[in-house]
Amino acid sequence: MPVPPRITVEVPVLRVGHGPADFEALGSLVQSLRRPQGLHLTLLHVGILADFARDIEDWTKGSTPAGNAVTGTARWLRSLPELAGFAGTSDRVIVLGGGSIAGLEVTVPQHVRDYQVSLVQGLHDLLDRLLVDNVDDFILSSPALGFRYPHWVPHVAVGRPPGHGRGPWSIPPMDVECGPSRIRNGRFLPAAD
Repeated sequence: MPVPPRITVEVPVLRVGHGPADFEALGSLVQSLRRPQGLHLTLLHVGILADFARDIEDWTKGSTPAGNAVTGTARWLRSLPELAGFAGTSDRVIVLGGGSIAGLEVTVPQHVRDYQVSLVQGLHDLLDRLLVDNVDDFILSSPALGFRYPHWVPHVAVGRPPGHGRGPWSIPPMDVECGPSRIRNGRFLPAAD
C-alpha cells in the first residue's frame, strides 16, 4: 500500500550555482547527492493531511472531526497567495532532520522570510478556527507537522551528511535560484466544495 504524500508549501529550486558542475561538486562533501531535478526549499510542512487532521481531532477531543480539519486545511492551502520566484545564496552545508539530512543553508531575501512568517500566522488562524487551543503547543507537538524547532531555517536538502563530523561545512558561495511557490502534492488535496 503506497504511503500517502506529504503536503508542503515550497519553492522549486531552478538552479544552484552557475550550473550542473557547481551542484555536482557538492558530491565531494555529502553522501547520496540528490538529483538536481526535484530540489526544493520548504516554506511550511503540513505533512500527511489525514495524519494532520487526526492530530487536530485528537487535540480537540473530537470537537473538530478529522473530515472538517481536512476540508478546512485544503481550503486554506488553496487560498494562499503565491510567492514570486527569488534568488538566495548559500555558503555552507548544515545537518538537519535529526542528523539524517545534509542541506544547503540558504540566505533568503527579507520578503521571503516575511512570507514564511505569514504562512505560520495563517496556520495559527486556521488552527484557531478548527478549535485548537494552545496553538503553539499543538504546532510543536503534532507528529504530522514535524516541527522540531520553533524557528525556520531556510534550506535545500541535497543528500546525507558525510560520515565525519556534525558540520556545518563551508562551501564557496553560490546562488540558489528559486521559482514561484506551490503546494507540493496539491493534486492530492480533496476537491474544492
